[in-house]
Amino acid sequence: MTKTFYAILANSLVAALTNTFVWFSVTFWVYLQTESVLATSMMAGIYLVTVAISGFFLGSLVDRYKKKTAMMLSSLCSLTLYLLTHLIFVSTPPSAFTEVSSVPLWVLIILALVGAIAGNIRTIALPTLVTLLIPEAERDKANGLVGTTNGVSFLVASIFSGLAIGFLGMYWMLVFAIGLTLLTLLHLWTISIPEKKTIHTEAKTNHIDIRGTIRAIQLIPGLFALIFFNCFNNFLGGVFMSLMDAYGLSLVSVQIWGILWGVLSLGFIVGGLWVARHGLGQSPLRTLFLTNIVMWVIAIFFTIQASVALLATGLFAYLCLIPVVEAAEQTIIQTVIPLERQGRVFGFAQSIEQAASPLTAFMIGPIAQFIFIPFMTTGAGVDLIGSWFGTGTDRGIALVFTLTGFIGLAVTLLAMRSRSYQTLSINYQKHQNVTSSGENYGFRTDD
Repeated sequence: MTKTFYAILANSLVAALTNTFVWFSVTFWVYLQTESVLATSMMAGIYLVTVAISGFFLGSLVDRYKKKTAMMLSSLCSLTLYLLTHLIFVSTPPSAFTEVSSVPLWVLIILALVGAIAGNIRTIALPTLVTLLIPEAERDKANGLVGTTNGVSFLVASIFSGLAIGFLGMYWMLVFAIGLTLLTLLHLWTISIPEKKTIHTEAKTNHIDIRGTIRAIQLIPGLFALIFFNCFNNFLGGVFMSLMDAYGLSLVSVQIWGILWGVLSLGFIVGGLWVARHGLGQSPLRTLFLTNIVMWVIAIFFTIQASVALLATGLFAYLCLIPVVEAAEQTIIQTVIPLERQGRVFGFAQSIEQAASPLTAFMIGPIAQFIFIPFMTTGAGVDLIGSWFGTGTDRGIALVFTLTGFIGLAVTLLAMRSRSYQTLSINYQKHQNVTSSGENYGFRTDD
C-alpha cells in the first residue's frame, strides 16, 4: 500500500474523530442544558435522516471534482460551520440555551450538525481513493484499514466528548474542534494525490444524477439486491440502536454501561485490523453472507438470559464483524463499478442503507413498549417462556432482540440461495478477471 494512502487515512482519521467528537459533545451539552430527552431524540432523528438524504448529493460531488478537492471542500465546510457555531455560542446569553424552544439553541445545533455531516464527503471519497491508489488484489485489506479508522474515531470520540464537556465546557470543545479541523485541512493540502482525469460518457455530470446512478447499478445484475439486502439489515439493526441502551441500563449502572461501550467499541478496530491482515478471501460476497449468518446467530443468543457477561461477549463479537461486512460491500462496488461513478454509487448505497435505521428507531419503541414488554411482564409470555427466559421489562426487550435475530438469519439464508446472489457472484468474478487483465475504465492522466 502506498505512503499516499496511509497519509490520507491518517488525515481522514483526525477529520472523522473531530466531526464525531463535535456531534457527541453537542448532544451531551444540549441534554445538560435542557434536561430534555425530546431535544436529544429530535437531534438523533434529524442527524440520521440528514445523513440518509445527503448521500445522493455528496456522492455526486465526489464524482464531479477530484477526490482531494472534494475532501478539502469537506474540511473547509466543517471549519466554516464550526466557526459560526462558536460565534453563536459566545454571542448568546447562556440562559438562551436552557429552553428547548430557543431559536439560538437550534441554530447552534443545526450549524454543528451540518458541520459534522460535511465530513460524509470524506466517507464517500475514501473508498474511491482505495480504488485509485491500491492494486485490485489489495483493496479488501485497505478497506479493512478504513473500517479500523472508523472504529478508532468512534471509540476516541465516545470517550473524550463526555470528558471535554464535563471538564472544559462547550467553549473549549469548539476551540479544539476548530483547531483540529484547520490542521487537517492544512495537512491535506500538502498531500499529493496522483489523480486521473475522468472522462465522463454522460452529457450531464453537474447534478445529482440519481437516474444515471440507478442505470449504472442496474448494469450489474444483483448489485441492487446487495444494496437492499444491506438496507434490510440496517432496518433490523435499528432495533439494537433504539433499545440497547435501555436493555443495558437494566443490567448495570449508567457509569458501567458507558465504560463498557467504550471497551466494546474496540470490536470495530479488531474487525478492521483482521480484514487488513487477512483480506476477504476469493469471494467477498460469500464472506459477507457468512458474516451476516454469524451476526444474526449472535443476535439470537446474546440476550437469551439476563447476563451482562453474555451481552458484552455477544456485542463485542457482533461489532468485530461489522467492518467485515462493510469492507466486503466496498470491495464488490470497487470491482464492478467504474471509478467515474463510484462516488455516486457509494452515496446512493449510503442513503438507501442509512434510511432504514431511523425508520426502525421510530417504530420499534412503541412496539416494544406496548406489545413485547407487557407480553413478558403481565401477558401470556410469562407462562409460555417466563420460566426459562425470565420476566420483566428487560426480558420483553430481550425477546425483541431474539426475534430480530431469527428474522435476520432467515432473510440471510434466503438471500444466499437467491438468483441475485448467484448472478452477482458471477459478475464479480468476471469483472475481477477483466481488471486483473489490465483493462481500464476510461481514465487518462492529466497532461
